[in-house]
Amino acid sequence: MSYWQFSPIPNIEESNFNKILERFYNLKVAGLIRENIQNSLDGRLLGYEGPVKFSITTGTIKKKDVPGIGEVIERIHCLKGRNSYTKEAIEHMVKTSEEEDVHYISFEDSNTRGLSGARNGQSNSPKDTWAIYAYNKGVHSEEEDAAVETSRGGSHGVGKIASNAASDLNVMYFANCDADGDQHLGGTVQLIEHEFEGQSYRSTGYFADITYLDANKTKFYPFENTFHEVFEKKTRGLKIIIPFLRKEYSNETEIIRSVCDSFFVSILLNKLEVDVNGRIINADNIQEYVKDPEYYTQNVADMKQVFTPLYVSTYLEQPARPLQVSDGKDDYEFNLYFRYDEEIPKGRVAIIRTIGMKIEDKKVKNKANQPFNAVLIGGPKEDAYLKSLENESHTELTHDHIKDPVLQKRAKRFINNLSKAMTAVIDEAVKEHNPTDGKMDTKDLLYVSEIQFKQELSKAMGAVVIDKKKPVVKMDDDLPPRHDKKKPGGRKKLTPPTIRPVKRDRSADDTDSTDDKPVSIFNVHPNTVERLLMGNKEIVRFNLSSNEEVKKAATCNVSISIIDGMGQEYRSAFKLKDNFSQVIDKSTSSTCSLNNNKINHVTINQGVAELTFDLKNNYNRALKFVYYVEV
Repeated sequence: MSYWQFSPIPNIEESNFNKILERFYNLKVAGLIRENIQNSLDGRLLGYEGPVKFSITTGTIKKKDVPGIGEVIERIHCLKGRNSYTKEAIEHMVKTSEEEDVHYISFEDSNTRGLSGARNGQSNSPKDTWAIYAYNKGVHSEEEDAAVETSRGGSHGVGKIASNAASDLNVMYFANCDADGDQHLGGTVQLIEHEFEGQSYRSTGYFADITYLDANKTKFYPFENTFHEVFEKKTRGLKIIIPFLRKEYSNETEIIRSVCDSFFVSILLNKLEVDVNGRIINADNIQEYVKDPEYYTQNVADMKQVFTPLYVSTYLEQPARPLQVSDGKDDYEFNLYFRYDEEIPKGRVAIIRTIGMKIEDKKVKNKANQPFNAVLIGGPKEDAYLKSLENESHTELTHDHIKDPVLQKRAKRFINNLSKAMTAVIDEAVKEHNPTDGKMDTKDLLYVSEIQFKQELSKAMGAVVIDKKKPVVKMDDDLPPRHDKKKPGGRKKLTPPTIRPVKRDRSADDTDSTDDKPVSIFNVHPNTVERLLMGNKEIVRFNLSSNEEVKKAATCNVSISIIDGMGQEYRSAFKLKDNFSQVIDKSTSSTCSLNNNKINHVTINQGVAELTFDLKNNYNRALKFVYYVEV
């Protein structure tokens, strides 16, 4: 009796493993957990108000107890790699197949419907979900109830392969118990096209019995589930079993963290309860896991990659506010849970589907480093649209996969408008938490286009800014002069220097000074400035060592200009005495004078200057600065 069925083909044409395997392998545990829990939430019992219960178990089983695995291993020994990647992968599979003690992971759900129509085998009926799950690639079953279908997480039909990607042999099994109590076992293995006993075969194998309808047509049927207890499923629902589990997928801490990361809303709403090797995660205790340093860093300042603790507190503690986003034709209404906190180092928005699954940690354009945290959830209409924008692995909103140019344009507009809507919320919060007193004096405003300003600023380390009142010893030649290419038959263009001479605020200069000693003024590159805010103090460190002229100086004067988001510079708007009660030179612990709107006689020690600012209550922490050093 043969357990695994591969479809014969006349010739081998494809010698690579399925590319989707690599995509899901790169997602690691998070991708595997997301796909399988999402499938179970999609299959929840209709009309049932309690949570879907989902059990994750890791363990070891003897190779001989894995159904039909000997046939898979025979096929693996027949594979021939035709490039370095496939050769390496096949060698690893052969080596792994020799192990007698096999690690596995299983995912079992309850309070779900399971798959229907297993006894019908390979069927074309949309009601036979067993046939769709077991034997069709790139297809997912659709619910008759449109509202239920809209709320489901799956759409692309490729997530089934995530379980294969977690196995060193690319093999997985699924045990099913349906509404009638029928128990069956199926499975798939993803190899490459190969030759076996003189016949060429497709890459995908199915754990199934086969019936020959005629000389050219066959039909697959599942096996009655009488196999080892690891593969048993005796209550209604589905169970996924992945033998030869890759080592990086067996970390229990990472599994629990992945559950909380992707499904914290489902759990908080009591739509989902997860058991990981006996550890229960539910609505009553998820905060215990989120607040446990074993699973998550508890220092807000260190939350730069994983934001789940912030999301949970934001969702539970902040009121929902409406957020409208348009795609140019339709408006979509979301509930936004928003938190502004200056301790937060990275601003992200958790995009959540109505089943409670997080799609992505969305970066808002130009706001990724703003101190906020947000959770965004819509209703059925919004959920249906988000579903259409998800990529295959349900980890990002994108328009790239949409083929219709009109729909793609609308999707792109929606994604851009989402960032714009969030930007307005963030800017409002910044103004609320950082009120600006008085009016800015903009009579000496330097207008620079945004793109040119960014280009100039990024190249400007050590460039001299001329003070017209006093002569300058020399120009810094760290930056080579720029010359535009001359077009044939055209005149040579004159390109302005990287930093242009700027108009100085006369009120800021020492008009009484008779010192004609040559002065050079240098713009300090942002990458050489470190700022640290602590309560009512700010520490600023300038690393000036890359400029020899500045490095040789014993002291310098420092002046500060404000820049806004469009790159406009306000050279005289920021008044030192209005914002700082005192400025301390950290090298000497002495107080610096603030005459002529400059910080005077700052010590330079081996190219480094450090200052401590005592901030007044009206100081606006959201301002961005350009620093000038005068020697």
